[in-house]
Amino acid sequence: MSSTVSDRWLFWGPTLIWASTWHVILYQLASGVPVLNSVGWRFGLAALMLAGFARWQKLSLRLPLGAHALMLATGIVQYSGNYFSVYEAERHIPTGLVAVLFCLMVFGNALSGRVFFGQRVTARFLGASVGAVLGVVMIFWPEIASTGSRPTAAYGLMLGLCAVLAACVGNVLTLTLTRRGLALVPVLAWSMGYGALFLLTTSVMTGQGLSFAWTPSYVLSLLYLAVLGSVVAFVLYFKLAQRQGTARAALTGVVIPVIALGISALFEGWRPTVLALAGMVLCLGSIYVATRPPRSPLSRN
Repeated sequence: MSSTVSDRWLFWGPTLIWASTWHVILYQLASGVPVLNSVGWRFGLAALMLAGFARWQKLSLRLPLGAHALMLATGIVQYSGNYFSVYEAERHIPTGLVAVLFCLMVFGNALSGRVFFGQRVTARFLGASVGAVLGVVMIFWPEIASTGSRPTAAYGLMLGLCAVLAACVGNVLTLTLTRRGLALVPVLAWSMGYGALFLLTTSVMTGQGLSFAWTPSYVLSLLYLAVLGSVVAFVLYFKLAQRQGTARAALTGVVIPVIALGISALFEGWRPTVLALAGMVLCLGSIYVATRPPRSPLSRN
């Protein structure tokens, strides 16, 4: 599949999917099911589907024993710590600030890609990324400015930064495994499975138990998050990271808030301000500059 998908679709596929999940997650939160359970069911179901997809592709799920330690770490960091921290952070700080924090993944991934994989980024890319992040700050400025009035804002900010760090570490771990010659789909299946097991075990041990809501909104939103938000989006995202580097892949996190707010305007009544519109223009324009291919020497002469 990956060999026939263009780089453009590898970028816009997960971007559009994850932008829509901001709205879909609201149905999960409104169900009353504990976050540990909802995220655990999501990645547990995704792991089963990825395992089935791997078998359909005739990819072996029997991976080296040494790889399981890294996949366990990936599951705990990427699919447990990252997602739980995001949900928990949004209880203490505005979602806009969480979105801005995740934009910083561009720089975290650029650093980790340089250190661990020798991936270089240009000054133009870094400069355009700064412009894109500033655009997101402008979009969410009213929410960010109100953060100081929240008594637990510092705790929420710490959780948000932990989520960003977990996502960056998870990227490094996954790409390290695939660079050892392991197929991506089985690696994701095991990693998400370990993450789901860790979340559900934690839920039981903390007294939250195992709960599920058999309502249409909860079941349908769970299926959407598992199939598109987890299976499809993560496969495309990591294929993009393999082809173009982790820093360019992280640009999806900068565009996602802009598209998510467009969806919010359609379904949740959000109305943009002049500052927000200017931020959207700055963000999208900066992304265009960051992703534009470099000119060849002949075209510069």
